[in-house]
Amino acid sequence: MLTSLASFALVAGLLTLMPGLDTALVLRTAVAQGRAAAFATALGINVGALIWGAAAAVGVSALLAASQLAYTVLRFVGAGYLVWLGVGMLRRRGTPDLTPPAPNVRRAWVRGLTTNLLNPKIGAFYVAMLPQFIPAESSHLAMGLLLALVHDLEGMAWFTVLICGAHAVRGWLGRRAVRRALDRVTGAALIGFGAKLALMDH
Repeated sequence: MLTSLASFALVAGLLTLMPGLDTALVLRTAVAQGRAAAFATALGINVGALIWGAAAAVGVSALLAASQLAYTVLRFVGAGYLVWLGVGMLRRRGTPDLTPPAPNVRRAWVRGLTTNLLNPKIGAFYVAMLPQFIPAESSHLAMGLLLALVHDLEGMAWFTVLICGAHAVRGWLGRRAVRRALDRVTGAALIGFGAKLALMDH
């Protein structure tokens, strides 16, 4: 079991450090709404990963991977959601310098959770990787959750670095022009992720 956990931690750690949708969302939230909302977003993402891990362990993700229709529906719903988020950021006018809006922690958590759950690539990762690291004598559900928790811990460590880094330079990042530029970059990235998700093959 320890060997499986260590091996999976290495693979998941490399995946965590790769720039992607989750990183962009957490960083943008840290700048726009502060640390509380950013940590709530990160926690939502991690809860989503735990759900995907449990689903992969009990075979739900395997069913999703095997069903072209189910995968396609989830893919287009997720793509539409990402594009909707991105367009919203592009249309946002921003706020005055150094006066970020009051954080809505619950909304940030839901956004992180929804973004993760509507990304079938996360499910594909878990269904492809988790079975390789689950010992034959172990409970699939318990081991799947444990592996997902390892991924979550690595993800939260990385998100903490990002959030604290953003907070350290909050004076510069809090300027309206900078925040507006970040909204545009993040919005464009979300739309790009959504378009890529819609066009990708099963």
